[in-house]
Amino acid sequence: MIPVNRNGEVWVYAEQEDGVLHEVSLELCGCARRLADELGVKAAAVLPGFGVRDLAQRLIAHGADRVYLVEDRRLERYQTQPYAKIMCTLIRKHQPQIVIYGATPLGRDLAPRIASELRAGLTADCTALQIGDVHDPKTGQLHSRLLLQIRPAFGGNIIATIVNYDWWPQMATVREGVMPLLDPDPSRKGEVITEQVPLTEADFPLRILERHREQRKVHLKGARTIVAGGAGVGSKENFRLIHELAGVVGGAVGASRAAVDSGFIGKEHQIGQTGTTVRPALYIACGISGAVQHRAGMEESAKIVAINWDREAPIFSIAHYGIVGDLNEVIPKMIRALKERAKT
Repeated sequence: MIPVNRNGEVWVYAEQEDGVLHEVSLELCGCARRLADELGVKAAAVLPGFGVRDLAQRLIAHGADRVYLVEDRRLERYQTQPYAKIMCTLIRKHQPQIVIYGATPLGRDLAPRIASELRAGLTADCTALQIGDVHDPKTGQLHSRLLLQIRPAFGGNIIATIVNYDWWPQMATVREGVMPLLDPDPSRKGEVITEQVPLTEADFPLRILERHREQRKVHLKGARTIVAGGAGVGSKENFRLIHELAGVVGGAVGASRAAVDSGFIGKEHQIGQTGTTVRPALYIACGISGAVQHRAGMEESAKIVAINWDREAPIFSIAHYGIVGDLNEVIPKMIRALKERAKT
């Protein structure tokens, strides 16, 4: 367990693969900058790898004051044990008060190992992070300026706020896309600190013989336009209307959890607290009631168009434009109108 250090920095684990930073690391740099400013401390990133020094300036441009760089040829490919050893060594040395990781497959592998080694708390899959004061319900003691780790619980049916009073550092994994990616400031100045962490052959129990990577087929986060269907679409066969409308507007196909659970479409299309968080320029919600779990994943879209037969559906409370009607009649008319407009 690391001592509580109220003046400790706010850290981001800078995830990179093949010398390319994962976008979530840049999103978290902006989040760390905000948290650090509220706490009056510095924001920093930890960057392990090989030949990755040039990435440090991108992290600084996105909000980091310092980048702790650890380079070793053996770190060219990620392995849990050496990367965890590096993080644990640096956390013990510098005693940050907060460490955040992307809730990626790599982050979900690495963060629990570090939490176990340091006997620290870890909240997984957070959708928001804030600084706040909390009363301990057992002792009544006021704990000031703690990290409020907010995440969906019980299958997304409630929102839980988790705090860590004294088992520090306060650590969390954060889902991709929930923190806005801030515009970089190339003029920002920061410190790149080269750290030496002794690694032995015993720290590399695996030998990577070859790698096979499957390309992501659905990229909702980067889509400018999304057409999403919900339980109101009615069937897997009826989802062809969603695909057709998405094709006409040049958008990606999304879905609510209810549509995914009903087997209308694969989970990789799911949007919401238990799916992907998106911020497209245009979001067309078809047959989606607008439960809070879904709204949390798309309500920051620039323009929202909702199609639903129920004029009392919650989705209309956040929609910029609403169409009350049967989507089986509305969507074909939209498709025809868009195709005719394209001809002129």
